Amino acid sequence: MYKEIAHNKRNTAFLLIAFIVFFAAVGYGFGFAYTEDSQNAIGIMGFFGIGAIIYALISYYSAGKITLAVAHAKEIKKSDQPTLYRTVENLSIAAGVPTPKIYLIEDTALNAFATGRSPKHASVAITRGLLEKLDKPELEGVMAHELSHVKNYDIRLQSVTVALIGLIALVSDIFLRSMFYGRRSNRNSKGNAVFILIGIVLAILTPIIAKIMHLAISRQREYLADASGAMITRYPEGLARALEKIKADHEPLEVANKATAHMYIENPLRNEKGGKWLNNLFASHPDTDDRIARLRKMGI
Repeated sequence: MYKEIAHNKRNTAFLLIAFIVFFAAVGYGFGFAYTEDSQNAIGIMGFFGIGAIIYALISYYSAGKITLAVAHAKEIKKSDQPTLYRTVENLSIAAGVPTPKIYLIEDTALNAFATGRSPKHASVAITRGLLEKLDKPELEGVMAHELSHVKNYDIRLQSVTVALIGLIALVSDIFLRSMFYGRRSNRNSKGNAVFILIGIVLAILTPIIAKIMHLAISRQREYLADASGAMITRYPEGLARALEKIKADHEPLEVANKATAHMYIENPLRNEKGGKWLNNLFASHPDTDDRIARLRKMGI
């Protein structure tokens, strides 16, 4: 179990570093393609970086509230759902984190998610359907998984990467428009044509590559949360059985959308099409059967 957690942390660190390097390279590439000067390109890259930080901070502080609002999640008190409340309280003590706010989503689909920028500002949400269909060990497994996201600061990581992807898409669009409407008068020269072509290719491909990198990070964090959650409960089978029930449920979560799908314990959209390789590349979650198999191979 400890090896699984260490392995996932290394993979996530590698992916995040690659994302940052890629983001810096995109800023420099756009700057150089537009100005054809390395010094100006560095300046644009710096401006690009400052904008990314500001944009990420705004997303960082507002993402949790927005996600809960979009999910139509309602905060509950201990008297509303005493079993759920006690379960989260006990698991929070075991995980060494403050008890988060608990929300209920009135939907019969089976799913749950965690949100919040830090353990002190965290919330967990579960659908009515999942709450009613899980037994105690399964409920503990799901809630431990979500608390692991909180403890491991996965939500902070996801908020920042989503913000960066949004900014890359925005800058790409601005760059493409400037290539056609705001370019210098000598843009018809052979050298400029090459830079324009490179810039257009970058503007088209970078949002796609950035999204693929974000999804890869998301999948690694799910593996890590599975392993960490199993460590909290000391019973991997509970989460494995819960995932089997979630997989067997084919009802889409009505309040979910593409912007928030990566937050849930399992993809809530249920709309996979195409080949397995393509699905895996653009999936926000690892294959459920693989997650279950990993859980059942873990020792206590």
